[in-house]
Amino acid sequence: MRVFIAGIDGYLGWPLAQHLAARGHETAGADALLRRAWISEMGSVSAVPIAATGERIDAYREHFGAALPFAEVNLRDHDALCRALSAFAPDAVVHLAECPSAPYSMMDYRHAEFVQSNNVSGTLSLLFAMRDHCPEAHLVKLGSMGEYGTPDVDIPEGFFEVEFRGRRDRLPFPRQAGSWYHWSKVFDSENVAFACRIWGLRATDVMQGVVYGSWCPDGDPRLNSRLDFDEVFGTAVHRFCCQAVIGRSITPYGSGAQRRGVLSLADALQCLTLALENPPGGGEYRVFNQLRDVRSLAELAELVRSAACSLGIEARVVPVANPRAEAEGHHYRPDSNELPKLGFRPSAPMGEELRRLIRDLLPHAGRIAAHADRLPPTVRWQPGPPTHPPHPTGKGSHHDQDTAAGPADGGRGPGRPARTA
Repeated sequence: MRVFIAGIDGYLGWPLAQHLAARGHETAGADALLRRAWISEMGSVSAVPIAATGERIDAYREHFGAALPFAEVNLRDHDALCRALSAFAPDAVVHLAECPSAPYSMMDYRHAEFVQSNNVSGTLSLLFAMRDHCPEAHLVKLGSMGEYGTPDVDIPEGFFEVEFRGRRDRLPFPRQAGSWYHWSKVFDSENVAFACRIWGLRATDVMQGVVYGSWCPDGDPRLNSRLDFDEVFGTAVHRFCCQAVIGRSITPYGSGAQRRGVLSLADALQCLTLALENPPGGGEYRVFNQLRDVRSLAELAELVRSAACSLGIEARVVPVANPRAEAEGHHYRPDSNELPKLGFRPSAPMGEELRRLIRDLLPHAGRIAAHADRLPPTVRWQPGPPTHPPHPTGKGSHHDQDTAAGPADGGRGPGRPARTA
C-alpha cells in the first residue's frame, strides 16, 4: 500500500512511517515543520533530541532501503499539496497535520484563531485535493476523544440511535468540546463526513485518547521521535514522567478525578495500521474510538510514581490548582469495539510502557531540567490578563529540534513560518 502521511515530522507521524515501512508499505509525507516552531515559541524543547528533517530522511533510506518522498508543505498551500498527492498517487492518506494543543488554542485570540484556521482550512484543503487527485484513496483522519466532552451518558463510536416524537434515526453523537482546539476537531469531523456524503470519499475518523510513550530505536538516534513535556504541548503522562525524572513533584490538575481514555504509542500505531489495512467502502464515513484504558489523572499520576520508584527514583504526587474549565468528577464510559473487531490486541501493560519511557528519558534529564520552568501551568481557561511567555526572538537550529529558522513569530502570527512550501 502507498501511504501519504500529512504531519510526518510529528510525534505520531514519524514512528508511523517507520512502522508501516517495516510492514512492507511505501510511505511519503508532507510537513510544514510547525511543531518545531511552536515548541520554540513556548521556550521549550523535545525531551528526546530529534534530528533535522534531512537527516531523518537519510536514516529512513539507510534503515529501510527505500526513499521517503517528502515535501515541506503546509496543507493550506493547496497547489503545493495537490502536486505532492498527484506525484505520489497514494492508496491512503493519514491526516496528522494539525495543531494538537488545547492550551495553545486557549492562550488568546491570536492563538485561538490560528488553531482553528490552520486545522479547519488545512483539512478542507486536503479533502479537495483528494477529491481532485486521489478520489479512491482512504483518508484516516486523526480526531480526538475530546470532541465528545464528558457527557453524563456512555459515549458511542461516533453515532447513536435516537427516537424523538415517534420517529427513529441514526445520528452523530453530540459533541461538547472543551477548548477552541477541540472544537476545530469537531468542525473537521463534520467536513470529512460531508465530503464522503457528497463526493463518495472514504474515511476513517479516529477519536484518539491520550497517547503516551517514546520511540527511540536502538542504534540510530536519527530515527527518534519527539516527546514534548511543556505545559502547552506536553500531555499529562509525559509531563508526569519528565517531572519524576528530574526530581520534581508530579502535579495532576485539580482533584485528579478527571477521566480520560489512554493508550500507548505502540498501541496507537497498531490501531492506525489496522484502520489503514482494513479500509471502508466508497462513500463511507466511519468512526473508531481509539483507546485502551480509561484512567483518572490521579491514577495516571500514581502509575507514573510507581514506575519511577521501581527504577529507584523517588517521586511524590502533589496536585495543583486546575487552570482549565472542566468537570473533574464525571461519568466517562466510551465504547471502543470496532478496532478489537479488526484485531487490535493491547501490547505491554501500562506500567511496563511507563518504565520504558522513563528509561528513555533518563539520559536527557539535564535537557529537561534546563527547561523545567515550562512545566507549571500558566495558560488558564478563564478570562484574565495573558500569563503565557512572550514569543522568543533568538534563532535556533533545526538539528537541535523544535527551533524555528529565525523568530518564531516574525510578525506573521503564532506558528506561521516564513515559508510553507
